Amino acid sequence: MRVFHCDHCRNLVFFENIQCLTCDHTLAFLPDVLEVRALKPTENGLWRVSDPQFNGPEYRLCENYTQHNVCNWAVAATDADPLCLSCRLTRVLPCLDIDANKQAWYLLEQAKRRLIYSLAKLQLPLITKTADPGQGLAFEFLKDDPTAAPAGGPVLTGHADGLITINIAEADDAERERRRMQLHEPYRTLLGHFRHESGHYYWDRLIRDTPLREQFRKLFGDERADYGEALQRHYQSGPPAAWQNQYISAYAASHPWEDWAESWSHYLHMFDTLETARESGFALLPKRRDVPQVRPDTIPPKPSESAFDSMMEYWFAVTYLLNNLNRGLGQKDGYPFVLSPQVVEKLRFVHLVCQRVGV
Repeated sequence: MRVFHCDHCRNLVFFENIQCLTCDHTLAFLPDVLEVRALKPTENGLWRVSDPQFNGPEYRLCENYTQHNVCNWAVAATDADPLCLSCRLTRVLPCLDIDANKQAWYLLEQAKRRLIYSLAKLQLPLITKTADPGQGLAFEFLKDDPTAAPAGGPVLTGHADGLITINIAEADDAERERRRMQLHEPYRTLLGHFRHESGHYYWDRLIRDTPLREQFRKLFGDERADYGEALQRHYQSGPPAAWQNQYISAYAASHPWEDWAESWSHYLHMFDTLETARESGFALLPKRRDVPQVRPDTIPPKPSESAFDSMMEYWFAVTYLLNNLNRGLGQKDGYPFVLSPQVVEKLRFVHLVCQRVGV
């Protein structure tokens, strides 16, 4: 994630902010330039970037910004859609007459905007199902309720043909922690769900009908193995012994599709976190040579196909510091993963897929 500053007063602002706390200017994220900018109203009811040197269009605030206060993105004034790039991807919501549902919606959209930011930074194909029913992307946020879930059963978070469904219970910290413990997962976040399910979508878009599928099978296995049987076996018997040698998570061992989605999600974790570290000028200069280090002149530039090794070196240093800081605060490791050489090669493949499509 970029480090942003207010156009008007240069105060530090953050991706989710709607107002500068120093000068009170309205803030909005502009998807066309991938920046949070300070805005000023125009005489015709629109908004313009406060910085006079910004030579860009006028904007409207997303309807979910002005009507529901669950968004902080803007829309180009020439765009007829009242919703921003992120909000227009959501096509089903729970009943908003219930306060808890509206709070869940806010948290879901907040996590989704971080996903959309990363996808846009990677220049990956991103189009709504309204515009392209066959290859587009859509989200449905549903609640466990007989009137909302198919056949009256529980809502299952998952992906099918470009439709990502998220159970809004995942927006509740206590419920998500209960499920994490029940499933013996070291790590479970709302943003992680979005990243994981988007991996299934991009497998269909970037690998399924391409020459990359054979390379995928060499690393992840044959996805033609029965998916239902594989998941049933996983939940009944658990992962194979020593799964950590080949997989990023126990769930990744269940089926090649899940291995890909878990690796994809992990790559997006890395991509976003490393951008934040790089933008913040992060450097690690320990006194001992056997401790991970990052010098300012070795921070990897914008990711490229050849930058993966330096990206991983930087990542190990960032997570080394992150876990040690967490332990100093009496918290669990923020990064509870061990990356085996096989897992690193899978992440390298994800990196190459993204690079060849986007940046």
